[in-house]
Amino acid sequence: MSYNGIVFGGILIMIVNPSDYKISHEDYLEGEKISPIRHEYIRGEVYAMVGGSDAHDTISGNLIALFKNHLRGQGCRVYTGNMKIYIKTADSYYYPDVMVTCDSRDRTAIQFIQYPCLIVEVLSPSTERYDRGTKFAHYRRISTLKEYLLIDSQNMNVDCFRLNEKGFWELHPYSETDHIELTSINLKFPLSLVYEDVVFPNP
Repeated sequence: MSYNGIVFGGILIMIVNPSDYKISHEDYLEGEKISPIRHEYIRGEVYAMVGGSDAHDTISGNLIALFKNHLRGQGCRVYTGNMKIYIKTADSYYYPDVMVTCDSRDRTAIQFIQYPCLIVEVLSPSTERYDRGTKFAHYRRISTLKEYLLIDSQNMNVDCFRLNEKGFWELHPYSETDHIELTSINLKFPLSLVYEDVVFPNP
């Protein structure tokens, strides 16, 4: 019989079949407080998050600074990739790279928020398919979400999925010379600001 193990909260847990082992919400949240690495939670299973690149962190930092300056004094909060979002209908916790909430119900949040209007994910080759697929399917269940921004970390390309008045998600692609418009926070800015100080890998 083969055994598998996961490290969670600094403790190695040995299990016979990973699919038979489910972690409760309470244990997950307590484990994240002391774990040296972040984990995302999907229906009782936890997944360790991979580290980011220099471009990934630079892009995230650029957006956080841009959003913070724009939203100062408006009652909104901007979060980095260290804050979780809980999606009750998907039974999941994620760590978006950047997110904005202007909902009063999130003002007392400690470990996670639930009502963002904007979520940003910086793509990497290993996560792009998941961010565009399963993760976006879960994010679409958030009743307050208005826009989902996907940032390419290897080329100057940005995709914005925006919820229209009929309840459908529309794709708005942006390239190098474009200005990005985010209606969820009433902000328009040149795409070049997203990639300020980013050094792309050689082809």
